[in-house]
Parts: sequence; C-alpha cells; structure tokens
Amino acid sequence: MSRVEQPSRRALLAAAVAAAAVSGGVIPAAAHAAPGAGTGGGARRPVDYRAWTTYGDWRRGSVRGARPVAGARPGVVIGTPVGTTDYTDPHTGTTAAWEYATWTSPVHRLTVPATEVIASWNAHTPSGTWIQVDLKGTYSDGTDTPWYVMGRWTAGDGERDIRRTSVDDQGDGKSSIWTDTFSVDDASTGLRLVSYRLRLTLHRRPGTRGTPTVWRLGAMGSDVPDRFTVPASTPGHAGELRVPRYSQEIHTGQYPEYDNGGEAWCSPTSSQMIIEYWGGRLTEEQLAWVDPAYADPQVCHAARYTYDNQYEGCGNWPFNAAYAATFEGLQGVVTRLGSLTDLETLIAAGIPAITSQSFLEEELTGAGYGTSGHLMTVIGFTADGDVIANDPASDDNDAVRRVYRRREWENIWLRTKRYNAGGKVVSGTGGVCYLYFPAHPSPRQRKALAAVGVR
Repeated sequence: MSRVEQPSRRALLAAAVAAAAVSGGVIPAAAHAAPGAGTGGGARRPVDYRAWTTYGDWRRGSVRGARPVAGARPGVVIGTPVGTTDYTDPHTGTTAAWEYATWTSPVHRLTVPATEVIASWNAHTPSGTWIQVDLKGTYSDGTDTPWYVMGRWTAGDGERDIRRTSVDDQGDGKSSIWTDTFSVDDASTGLRLVSYRLRLTLHRRPGTRGTPTVWRLGAMGSDVPDRFTVPASTPGHAGELRVPRYSQEIHTGQYPEYDNGGEAWCSPTSSQMIIEYWGGRLTEEQLAWVDPAYADPQVCHAARYTYDNQYEGCGNWPFNAAYAATFEGLQGVVTRLGSLTDLETLIAAGIPAITSQSFLEEELTGAGYGTSGHLMTVIGFTADGDVIANDPASDDNDAVRRVYRRREWENIWLRTKRYNAGGKVVSGTGGVCYLYFPAHPSPRQRKALAAVGVR
C-alpha cells in the first residue's frame, strides 16, 4: 500500500512503541507513525497549526537578503543575496555554489505544547532554484533545540536542480527528526516543545536573476494522547464530491526507481485525485517523459515529483503538499484532524481530504487488505454517516470508490496505538491529513478551514 514505515523514520518509531510495551513503560506520543489531530465534541483540540501567508506576515519576519512581495498571492523572494554557499548534493555527489537569502519567522508560542511538529510549505521554484526549511524550538525546560532541517525542496529534478530530500540523523538527545517530523524522544518525561521559529533559505545559481517564491510557510504542533480507541462521533453532513478516481495498482512495476513502482504510490495517487478535482492539469509536454503505453501518466508524474531521495519514497507528507501547490491556484497543508465531524465540515464546503490510516484486514470491512500505513481520499458521507473514500489500493479505477463503516474507519484513522498481525503494539496514524484547497478560498471554504484550525 505505502512505504510509511521506513527505516529512516517509521520502522524506528514502531520499534520504540514495541520496546515501551515490552518494558511496561509509557508509550511516548513521539512514537506515533503520523503527526497531529484534534478532538471532537468541543473538547480542547490538541493541535496548533500556524502559517505565514499574508504580506503583513512576511514583513514581520526577519530578513537577510530576502524581500517580501505583495500582490494577489503575497510571498517572499530573494532580494539582494547575502552571499554564496557551497552545497554537496548527497544524492548526486555534485558540489555547486549557490547564492542565498533568508527569512525567519517571529517566535510562535504553541497553544498546545507539542510532542511532534511538522512543517509544510507552498513555493514556486524555477529551474536552478531551491529552498530549505529549518525549525528551531524551545523546550518546556527552557533549553533550545538546534536548527533542524525539515526539508530541502525543489519542484524539479533537472540538471540545474538539487535532488529534493529530507535529512536523517538529526537529534540533540531530547528530540529527533524522523524524515519530515520533529518528535520529542520520550514524551513520558513530560518534556514538550513550547515555541518555535521557522527559517527559509532561498537559493539560486550565482549570477542569475531567478528566485524561489514562497507563498505559505507553516507548521503543525500536536500532543495527541496515546489511545487504542477514540470516541465515536455523531453522523452529520451527508453528500459526495465528484473527485477523479485513480488506482495505484495499475502502476505496479512502473518506474521502480520511484519507491518501487505503483504498489507504494498511495500518497501521490491520492494527491493527483484532489489536484484534478480542483482543476489542476498537466500538459502533454510535462507528461512526455512517461511511457505512452502507461495509463494515467499523471500518476507517474506525481510519484516522480513527490519523491524524497533520502526517504526513498513518495510518502513525504510536506513534499506532497508542496507538489499540489505547484499547480496554479492551489495551496496545500499537512495537519491533523480530530473526528469525522471535522471531515464532514470540510466535505460540506466542497473540500475533500487525504487521510492516513493503518489497520488489520479484519478491522476495516470491505478493504480486502491490511496495511501498516495507507493514504486514501475522503470524498463524502452516506446518509447513515459511513465514509465514502477513493481508495487507490484498488484493482482498477472503476473499483476505487469505496464505502467504509463509519465506526471502523474513524478508529483506524484517529488512534495512535494498535496491535499488528503478530499481536505486538505498534503505532497508529493519529488523524494525519493533507488538505489541498484554492489559493483564494470562498467565504464558506475559509469558514470550514478555520473550523479545523487552518487559516
């Protein structure tokens, strides 16, 4: 289904859960397979999502060579570069010089002292440009984290581009970066991250005038309680959105250099469905590299351009959100939701969502498979409140639309602990969600997004 439990992050997190279970210790929230979610029923939402998107936001940051720009979609660009730095690409071995400029956010104090934080961004990166996103935080004991690299991103992968990548082996003995997620190493100690800053470094080839433009930069901090089951929500909105249906399975064996082919492409396949729901289209020129014998070449394209060269997979959450935002008029975020009520609020406003869940075959009636982590696209709810999902783990496009039982689906999505097929305690996905929506949402869409903590 998906390579969500990689040695670089998720397999190690599962091992931490299992070790805690064997020792009888408290399983840390940092050992969840996925970051962030809220609660339903009016309870305190254990999520804080903060983004910088307006001209005023960009002006309030600290700049070194960067320049805020106004307009219909405000952002930050390279003004006068601070200087030049060398970067050796670990995936090509090439060392090159890059001009750079930086923008650093004000300190954001989390309304929810967090065990996990995940950043996401929306940017335009012409050929020969790229960005790096860093995070530095303060713990509840008053000490600071180092500057952590949360991602090195470019939309392309041509000769003039770096290879987009996460960065492994980052930690300070209190926290670690697991691919795209900041995690407190042992949440049972009570240690939390109470505030953070984000830093953008914008790069371009020396002597050129090109520049990345970053329109949205944000992060989601969360402290979701460990739980095998979650409270049931009451069915609300019923309705279904007309979202394109794509199967990852018809791409099995295609382009194995991108995460071993379509069998692992649930994330980019789901992303492509929602991108096209909002009108995003790829040109014949953009798809010319795909073998013409392959159906739905846009899915192959999504896999290639979400691929994380360090993670060796297409399931890097902010890379998928950033890919969606390369389509004109779209933006994307990674956050966490708290109940199916949150999803009903979004669906009622015309906003589908990509959700991450893990389960045994018998835990989700009608799925026909079990998975340690899988992305689906929620497109609606039946009159009885059951979930209508476009499930890319289907034999063909016609079979993608599924209806899953509400109570089963809600629990496998929102829980943070579960038992695997061997009876061991492993991590659950905890309500993680990608949201893609217009750069200029309608009033109704803005209200729905605000209701789930996204502005």
